[in-house]
Amino acid sequence: MGKFFLFLILWRLIGNPFIAIVVILAIFYVLDRRFIGLSPSITRPFKRNRRLSAVRRELESRPHDTRSKLEAARLLMEKKKYREALDYLEQVLPVMDDSAEVLVETGICRLKTGDTEGGEASILQGLELNPRVHYGEPYLRLGEAFKTSDPEKAVRYLQQFREVHSSSCEAYYRLGQLYELMGRKSEAADAYAEAVRIYRGLPKYKRKSERKWALLARMK
Repeated sequence: MGKFFLFLILWRLIGNPFIAIVVILAIFYVLDRRFIGLSPSITRPFKRNRRLSAVRRELESRPHDTRSKLEAARLLMEKKKYREALDYLEQVLPVMDDSAEVLVETGICRLKTGDTEGGEASILQGLELNPRVHYGEPYLRLGEAFKTSDPEKAVRYLQQFREVHSSSCEAYYRLGQLYELMGRKSEAADAYAEAVRIYRGLPKYKRKSERKWALLARMK
């Protein structure tokens, strides 16, 4: 009802219902980006594409630059172009085979390109070097990879993530999704409730990054 009255007020002020709708959408977008984070950034893709073009130009003049290859791979991963990212990472890996981050990122790309076994092996190798690499995110990615083919394994990985990052609403939300997939509705409900409970206990500076997952859990 409040949105309808806002629309009427803007329509009267602006005189055009279509522009009023655009203004309302813009207001909600700004509020979401500021306080919740459900909607993606409008400017981030343009900045990312510009930087990726610059890095590729650098690689044309310095084709063996490991740092630039790694940056290109990470930018491509953000764009969900995992096959291209993997090509760069596999060139970087022989030089940085002792880097937990590079091993995990290679594993994620392998998971995303269908090589589940190879991806799992690379991620576990990275976690062996540093169990807290990327703040436990690799366990989430493994949970996602196995949620259909092996839900029990997926649950185990998410439980390991909880041990590393016990204040994560995302972990409990994803755990609830897995329990739903497995038909364990009571445990799913408990996981969603725990996500909301954790959010309420977080300090203010931490709430923005977790608000999205708490909101999604509350909607279940």
